[in-house]
Amino acid sequence: MSLKKKLAVSTLAVSMAAASVAGFPFSSEGLAKHLTGVASAAAVDHNAVKTKIKAIYSNLTATEVTYLQNYSKEVAGIDQAKFEEIFAPVLGKLQLNSEDKATSLKLFKSVSSVVYDVYANDFDVLKNIRYDVNNVKLFNNIAAKAKVDSLSFDDILDFFFATNGVEAELRALLGSKSTADMINLIGNPESQKTLVKDAVYKVLEHKTGVGALTVSDAVYNLGITADDLVKTFDNVNTQIKSAKPAAQALALAYIRTYPLVSGGGTGGTGGGTTVTTPVATPGVYDVSALVSIVNGKATLKLVDADVLKAFDALLAANPGKTGLTLTLNLGTVNATTVEVPLSKAIIEAAKAKGIANIAVTFNGLTVTIPVGQFSEAVTLTVTTEADTTVTSITSLKLASKVYSFDLTVGGVATTTFKQPLTIKLPLVGAASLDKELLSVSKIVYGKLQFQGGVVDGDFIVEPRDTFSSYAVVENKVSFSDTASVQAWAGRQIQVVAAKGAIEGIGSGKFAPKSNVTRAEFAKMLIRALNLENSTATESFSDVSSTAWYAPYVAVAAEKGIITGRNSSTFDPNATITRAEMATMISRAVKALKPAATTDATALSKFSDAAKISASLKDGVAFAASNNLVIGNAGKFNPNATATRAEAAVIIYRTMNFK
Repeated sequence: MSLKKKLAVSTLAVSMAAASVAGFPFSSEGLAKHLTGVASAAAVDHNAVKTKIKAIYSNLTATEVTYLQNYSKEVAGIDQAKFEEIFAPVLGKLQLNSEDKATSLKLFKSVSSVVYDVYANDFDVLKNIRYDVNNVKLFNNIAAKAKVDSLSFDDILDFFFATNGVEAELRALLGSKSTADMINLIGNPESQKTLVKDAVYKVLEHKTGVGALTVSDAVYNLGITADDLVKTFDNVNTQIKSAKPAAQALALAYIRTYPLVSGGGTGGTGGGTTVTTPVATPGVYDVSALVSIVNGKATLKLVDADVLKAFDALLAANPGKTGLTLTLNLGTVNATTVEVPLSKAIIEAAKAKGIANIAVTFNGLTVTIPVGQFSEAVTLTVTTEADTTVTSITSLKLASKVYSFDLTVGGVATTTFKQPLTIKLPLVGAASLDKELLSVSKIVYGKLQFQGGVVDGDFIVEPRDTFSSYAVVENKVSFSDTASVQAWAGRQIQVVAAKGAIEGIGSGKFAPKSNVTRAEFAKMLIRALNLENSTATESFSDVSSTAWYAPYVAVAAEKGIITGRNSSTFDPNATITRAEMATMISRAVKALKPAATTDATALSKFSDAAKISASLKDGVAFAASNNLVIGNAGKFNPNATATRAEAAVIIYRTMNFK
């Protein structure tokens, strides 16, 4: 068996174990979507679906069949206390009553027995599970808690096995691994868990916009994290002794039926390791041979003419395209300080040829420099500092190395930029941390300022309009007064606060039910979406240049996200309504994602849509279309003042909009 397939068995087995909780692969609709890519089982011949189920089971060996039977029998003997212990990470967030918990145990036992029953060609058990009155009631209750329109058995299957579900993400992640990565992962269970966690994390992002998954939407509304789900999967594998062999048996049968090949696709018959010859990518210029190290300082010595040739190769490979980036790949650099000079000739040539950015990457770190704002030689210097730079001033867990960034333009130190430079920092030791709470932190006078950032696999990306020293930390924030909104806003408040987009009011309090002012929401939105720009200006007579909110209002006004009450006043201390908040969110999202669309019928689900001001209807419709805002009991309450808890929830959804 190839390395890729061996690893696939290990990682898919975790997914299969979780799926056994959801009854893999035993909903005709869910299976139809999973195996055929057809949107609805109604369009698929039912017998064909059964044939595909049987195809997987026909690839089970006699020994593997006994593993399924053992799993079914062991689960049948689990009592309520053991069940609640195994599923504690999720049940703790669901807050089910005793009746629903009892139904959950029965459902778990039923779907676990299905793992063997369907092998025995008993398809009737499916119907009993899917249409059981108590099961339907349980899903409806969870849907109500999660504030989603509905939740079904098939929604859970989609979460694991849709084209953007856990299994698909695992295949994609596996397809990108090198042979060396495979060898490491096969022998490292913790790395395997990280891989599965990354797949779940990516799936949890599919909660708004195109390809939204109902379970992902419900999960984030309930405050359930990727860590909670992966911990539950791990509990199933460790506390139910027969689960791991059964999961691996299903995974092996799956791989035999639908082989994994390089790139994460399906097809092929397996055998030796599939090797893909690397292809030189136009736009990535290997400059590792041009790095010299003296006394712990590495310096890149570029040849201008060669860089210009790299520009030309990039342009030739991308005719007619704009916004191109040339990446200078320094490879692995064993030096504390790395200096990258870009001559004036290189800067001017990039601008003349229409190259938007020059990126510098080494040791997993990448800095992307928009060159259009410069007209002189630029030198980037990155110094790796001691971890104690951060650990000596905070007890928060460090999740990266500590980096100091410096830039000179024409030989003059420059710390602020008209166009933000983007830093992509490699994460370190993040597998055991809550990735949603990771934040790029700026070190200022011995204190941390939390800047946010977007986690991208094993990296975090953050545009910066100023340079300083930065590191990534797990910013666990807690407030003493959020219990009353914990069920629907607790997790969102925690995440948005971790990113530095919203703050408490002091003394460990958040004031979740207090109103939000226009100035406060401008700051929340600009910080959350990483739109800060220290060079932005505004001309409102009631916004002092020294006011704490002035830079955020300036950016929001400059980008058309927010408008004044008139041409000269902003009214920063006025409370913001739900409709105004939705409109600001919509303008910001459209500015970042112009392809996002509006459903013209979105407002029809609100019985009070007529109360929405004409100038705000488009914004509310866009926000409602993309699940950025939802109503309550069929109403939107457009003119009600927004609370801080509501603002945190809508900011959280906007941060996660894809």
